[in-house]
Amino acid sequence: MEKIFAYLNESQTEAVKQIDGPILILAGAGSGKTKTITSRVAYLIANGIPASSILTLTFTNKAASEMRQRALSLLDEQLTYPPLLCTFHKFGLLFLKFYMSKLDRSNNFVIIDTDDKKRIIKSFDIDLPVPLIASEISRFKNNLINPDDAISAAQMQNYKKIANIYKKYQDYLIQNNLVDFDDLLALPYEILQKDEELCKEISNKYQYILVDEYQDTNDLQFKLLEKLASQHNNLCVVGDDDQSIYGWRGANIKNILEFDQVFENTKVIKLTKNYRSTNAILKAANDLIEHNRNRLGKELQGTKEEGKGVEVIHHDDENNEARYIAESIKKMIDSGVDPKDIAVLYRINALSRSIEEGLNKAAIPYKMVGGLKFYERAEIKDVIAYLRVIANTHDDFSLKRIINKPKRGLGKATIDKILYLGHQHNCSMYDVFNNHAQPLQEQISKKAFGTITQFFADILAIKESLEESTYDLIDNLEETFAIKNSYALLPDGMDRVLNIDEFYGLYRDFIIQNPNTTLEAFLNDITLQSDQDQIDDRSISIMSIHASKGLEFDYLYVIGLEEGFFPLIGDGCDIEEERRLGYVAITRAKKELTLSSTSSRYYKGKRAQLGKSRFLAECGLSKGSLKLDRSTSFKKGTLVKHKIFGVGRVLEVSKVKREYKLKINFGGTARDILASFVEKI
Repeated sequence: MEKIFAYLNESQTEAVKQIDGPILILAGAGSGKTKTITSRVAYLIANGIPASSILTLTFTNKAASEMRQRALSLLDEQLTYPPLLCTFHKFGLLFLKFYMSKLDRSNNFVIIDTDDKKRIIKSFDIDLPVPLIASEISRFKNNLINPDDAISAAQMQNYKKIANIYKKYQDYLIQNNLVDFDDLLALPYEILQKDEELCKEISNKYQYILVDEYQDTNDLQFKLLEKLASQHNNLCVVGDDDQSIYGWRGANIKNILEFDQVFENTKVIKLTKNYRSTNAILKAANDLIEHNRNRLGKELQGTKEEGKGVEVIHHDDENNEARYIAESIKKMIDSGVDPKDIAVLYRINALSRSIEEGLNKAAIPYKMVGGLKFYERAEIKDVIAYLRVIANTHDDFSLKRIINKPKRGLGKATIDKILYLGHQHNCSMYDVFNNHAQPLQEQISKKAFGTITQFFADILAIKESLEESTYDLIDNLEETFAIKNSYALLPDGMDRVLNIDEFYGLYRDFIIQNPNTTLEAFLNDITLQSDQDQIDDRSISIMSIHASKGLEFDYLYVIGLEEGFFPLIGDGCDIEEERRLGYVAITRAKKELTLSSTSSRYYKGKRAQLGKSRFLAECGLSKGSLKLDRSTSFKKGTLVKHKIFGVGRVLEVSKVKREYKLKINFGGTARDILASFVEKI
């Protein structure tokens, strides 16, 4: 017990010791959230609660792995079966492996990623953008809308098209026994909703449930948690409403704001002591976020020195900005600062271009977090497809990708004939070859049949070799199919070969770290990887603010602090979420923070003249920007200016929570406008 509580403050200790009932731990940025969660897991086990009764859900594999190690290190005895600590999607995967039969489907399904999903959609006869269709299908699934309901509810022509494509897509997944990422949550919920006894059984199995980053949960995850906690309500959620920044991808901030209303007798504990940033940085963060109205309310308290004041820089354009930042970074590195401790953040990905150019000119190595993902590269997907077919010869989806890669003379017509025979006999392409060889030989050339025979013989030989050595799989694969050679002669062949070598090294390392593992386990693990699982430490980082969530850097630059860029302004933009993004960006900084704006930027083919972001004023760092007026200085008759509606005169003033609402006459039209969106003249 002493080890568990050795480095916990009073609030953290209270959170760890609270065992039963619903608990909301409001954990401010840098407040020791991970330490609190891992200590709580260890405390439960140390008090005799079986590890098998504890379920902890996170959002990244990296977080899950770190928490597991830290929790187990706090225990005096080594556990035979450690508690289940994984991502939501990994839990869904494990659940489906046991209970997929409840949907009359086999549990040897294959998980497809976003790129696979888009390729399937593209194979249909469509005249709408693939990303739009993919996004809508994801929305349907996360709202538990099945294809038939989507079709019957569709009003507009385009939505009718999308709903019909959704039905084709879902039929394709079922026919090929595939599941996408949304299915990993939607299908478990569907099973639990249909089977009340199983729902009770699973809830009783996991008596204590912990959820990390609860502010990022969506409606489906919330409903799933309700099912899992239905028998006991021992649900402990940890999060920060001020860091809810994923509304655009379905996260619902109401899940955390209204948690204590949904779960009766909730114990709310606030962690406000910040162990990351200097006081100067925290003041800017606190001042900024206080302008939000929809929040539970807390203020970060510093535990470090005052530190250097937040630096605000301004340049004429993005090129001068990039040159200044690159020179500043170079000086730091030359003085001995480790490049991994430096990062540049931006709200809009397009802003990375000028920074990249500036860093390149200054010869500063950098990595872009959230660029083209490693596992989405064509050559890597090809290798993964080979491994999938070796693991499951009936995986037609993967087989179609690599049956003619490297090229072996099998044209589209030949492959279509195999697929047609498979459709006729309701079997896989491999079964066509294995069990219906005669009709296949009659429909394709002798040479093509010989090529297919050799291909499957090679696949089966590698599959058989797995029984002797999982580690040697890569050598056998490369020796048999020479995948790297097929890429070496391409214009970017060297880069592709290096990527394949990186993947091969990843596989070997996985086998070394998990000597008793299987190929299937490796494939499932890499399918669930995320951006931040692949961050290395050899250069400075540049990334969007969204990609920076959960990271921290000694020296941080945030660029693009202009109205329209940060915050984004326009239809569909949520100013409070934009402000939370600003709060997240500021609280990534540990020692020094620089906020940068420019007078103009070259964007979308033209140069735009810009004004400074209101966030600079709201942080107390600049004048002249739009700023929330928290006094009653707006009075009837005050002249004000709005960015879109122009000059108007205040007719009425009323207070809405922390903000003031003004009724303003703009040239004869009265509008209700929040005070933070106008400035006095």
